[in-house]
Amino acid sequence: MTKPPDIGAAAPDPTTDKLDAAVLKVAGVVVLGAVMSILDITVVTVAIPTFMQDFNASVEVVAWTMTGYTLALASVIPMTGWAADRFGTKRLYMTALTFFIIGSVLCSMAWSIESLVAFRVIQGIGGGMLMPLGMTIMTHAAGPQRIGRVMAVLGVPMLLGPICGPILGGWLIDSFSWHWIFLINLPLGIVALILAWIVLAPDKPKPSESFDFLGMLLASPGLALFLFGVSSIPEKGTVMDARVLVPAIVGAALLVAFVFHALRTEHPLIDLRLFANPSLRFSVLTMSLFATAFFGAGFLLPNYLQQVRGETAFDSGLLMAPQGIGAMLTMPVAGFLVDKIGPGKIVMFGITFITVGLTGFTQLGADTSYLLIGGALFVMGLGMGCTMMPVMTAAIQTLSHAQVARGSTLMNIINQTAASIGTATMSVVLAAQLNDHPEAKLAIGANARPDLAAQVPPSVLEQGLDLAATAFSNTYWVTVVLAALTLIPAFFLPRTKPKAPIDAEAVALA
Repeated sequence: MTKPPDIGAAAPDPTTDKLDAAVLKVAGVVVLGAVMSILDITVVTVAIPTFMQDFNASVEVVAWTMTGYTLALASVIPMTGWAADRFGTKRLYMTALTFFIIGSVLCSMAWSIESLVAFRVIQGIGGGMLMPLGMTIMTHAAGPQRIGRVMAVLGVPMLLGPICGPILGGWLIDSFSWHWIFLINLPLGIVALILAWIVLAPDKPKPSESFDFLGMLLASPGLALFLFGVSSIPEKGTVMDARVLVPAIVGAALLVAFVFHALRTEHPLIDLRLFANPSLRFSVLTMSLFATAFFGAGFLLPNYLQQVRGETAFDSGLLMAPQGIGAMLTMPVAGFLVDKIGPGKIVMFGITFITVGLTGFTQLGADTSYLLIGGALFVMGLGMGCTMMPVMTAAIQTLSHAQVARGSTLMNIINQTAASIGTATMSVVLAAQLNDHPEAKLAIGANARPDLAAQVPPSVLEQGLDLAATAFSNTYWVTVVLAALTLIPAFFLPRTKPKAPIDAEAVALA
């Protein structure tokens, strides 16, 4: 396709300090793609009971609709950096959108649980490329002087996805059918494709580095197997199950082999030499601890609300809204300040707020006021708005134009892996405590099944819910410790305005 001759907007100028209309249009295109990808991860959670009923499948089988998507997403991320350099970011972004749209339509036409899982994998292939590509596109358009503000824009779907996903999914299923949680991506995707074709700058591909085929055979299956093993922990309730240990160990071995390979290869699939950059190195350490704590905590509260308080997934999503509101208040301010004074001080402030908010959840009981829960979520949201995207900014604002695609790919791999580890860790800690108190598990089961609740004496039910709430509050202490430890690497993040000059290549290609 040839770009229309008149789109009514100038190309972004990465040398200016102002957020011009061209950059905002690029940000709008990228955010639309990110919204679809991230919403699709969470919206399916509400449909699991419907899938079980319509396809007559067990929860373990239906869970593959989420696991398959996540594994496909993780497998394709390592190749995104090379593919962006080889084919160009615009071309690859539109290809990723196309995969996502086709996968969505196929999912809506699924005739069995097996076909739905297969089509979710196709969705995940497209979805996995959208976020790292979006970060690369926005970084090239904005340049280091404005990257904090545009990354704040990209952070909006990452915040709203877990909140809006259950709400949107519940409404579509109740008002229409489960097919519409996928069909809604068709008009959105077509709009995103058209806007990407019009707004994004034409690709100017250069001679490509050789493809690291051996690296792909090590990194992609290694990451997928490791995450599969880790993701199986909540279902199995233990780390020692063969379904957890075997893939996790094999995956970890492949990843270790990739590290040795990458350090000896001139053009590796994932450029580990980027760790020589101190800003990226401490950003990776900060992101690892932060994502483990934050996404681990994100697993706990919806489960507490549904298992202990008996709320629906839809109502749980509504109750999580204060976190998104808090983040939306601080994220634009944080993005502006990162461009002026660097990310270091902002991230320290954000992590402190997150730690304080998480500490509030260590006091959960079976009847804790929703006002207090909302207040703690709001404080966490304030911290979240000052943390995630500023850390991403710290990682890539000092990279050269040629390194940005590889750097954003690396950060997305770290984020995905740490989030999975956090969820698995909290599920194991929580399960271990619940297993020590059968009455707690009985009370949780009674909350899920009203017919069973009538058979449980009220005193037993009350005691069980108290014990279950205590298990959740004790588990939150793990997240508090991890969040507090995040302050250590965050202390070494840049604390001055980025000074890296825009090289001539960046200006030419942006």
